[in-house]
Order: sequence, then structure tokens, then C-alpha cells
Amino acid sequence: MKKGILFILLMWLCSCFSLDAQTPFKQELLIGASFGTNFSSVSFAPKVKTKQLMGYIGGAMIRWNTENHIGIQAELNYSQNGWDEEFENTDYKYTRTINNLELPFLTHFYFGGKRARFFINLGPKIGYVLSENSSENIRETDFWDSEGNEQHTLDVKNKFAWGLCGGPGFELKTGVGTFSLEGRYYYALGDIFGNRKEDPFPKSSSQVFSIKLGYLIPIF
Repeated sequence: MKKGILFILLMWLCSCFSLDAQTPFKQELLIGASFGTNFSSVSFAPKVKTKQLMGYIGGAMIRWNTENHIGIQAELNYSQNGWDEEFENTDYKYTRTINNLELPFLTHFYFGGKRARFFINLGPKIGYVLSENSSENIRETDFWDSEGNEQHTLDVKNKFAWGLCGGPGFELKTGVGTFSLEGRYYYALGDIFGNRKEDPFPKSSSQVFSIKLGYLIPIF
């Protein structure tokens, strides 16, 4: 019985690959744009209590589906991340927003029908810090100058950022273009502050979760 089931599964897989091989694949080149919301934080060592900071992300993208079920996608995005700090005194507030120019270079895996598809994007991302700003109400308090709060006065030292990102999504092809909804997670492999022995934070890496809407039009 088990051998029969395995044989049927093997024949089914062979037939699927055979049909796929018989179906001619036409490469696709698409360009478009996406926009959405970031929810970001920074992992500090020594630990600093933070919660998610909401920001914006948006930009242009180009996708080239080179093979059946696989392609490459590049983006150029303006992205806001940073952190929102937590305090025991709930009247205190401190947020740091870091504005970045980012270039993800992703492998695009897709599956489904001609109109509706699920996909997964995975790959590296590099970025550059354009500017930063903070919002706080603790500068005139003793807490501002107390020991262990260096993150409030330090500027971002490492302007270039790099890390890995990826996540799932869904897209729908229509007569006016392709619409997509995607979730993505980014983990920075570098630190925003200096990480030498004499620096206060050996670790200060960003983590960002994004939700984006996209629109693509075919070139061919």
C-alpha cells in the first residue's frame, strides 16, 4: 500500500514537471512603485527598553522574471526607521527617527496562476542615512544627563547600513497592471553607533517590519 502511494506521488510529480517543461515560459519585465508603513526598533547592548516606532517607506521597483517561478527584483526606497523609548515614568517621551535611502536586491519566488500569485522576496539590502531627528520632553529633566542614557545624545555614526530582508506577499494581475500586498522583515547586520571597546554600545542594530502596497506595469 505504501509503495503504491509513493509510486502515485512520484508519477504525479513527474507529470507536473513534464507539463511545466512543455509550457513555454515568457520572460517578464515590470516596473512600478510601492509605499507602506514601517514598524521599527533598535536592539541595544547594554539593553535599552524600546517599542515599535511607526514610519513610512516608499519608492520605485523593477522586477525581471527570468525563469518560471523565479526572478530578481531591485528597489530604491526612502525609508524611516529608529526607535521609540519606554520609560518607567510614562510622562517621559523620546523617539529617534532615522531617514534612509535604501537599495534592496531580492530574489523573487512566485507560484500560483496567471492572475493571482503568492510570492516570497529574499535578499540583501544596503542603505545610507540621509538625516535624523528626535522628539522628546526630557531635556530639561535630571534624567537627560543621568548615567546610562548616552543614546539620547549620540548621533548616528555609521551612515552606511546593510542587512538581510525578506517576506511573503500576494499579487493580482489586472488589465491595468499588477497590484501587490507584501510583508517584509529587515535585520541589520551593522550598528548605527560606534561599537569599539570604548563606545557605550557594542550593539545597536535596527530591526524593521514593513507592510507595503505595490503597483507594477509590464514592459514586456
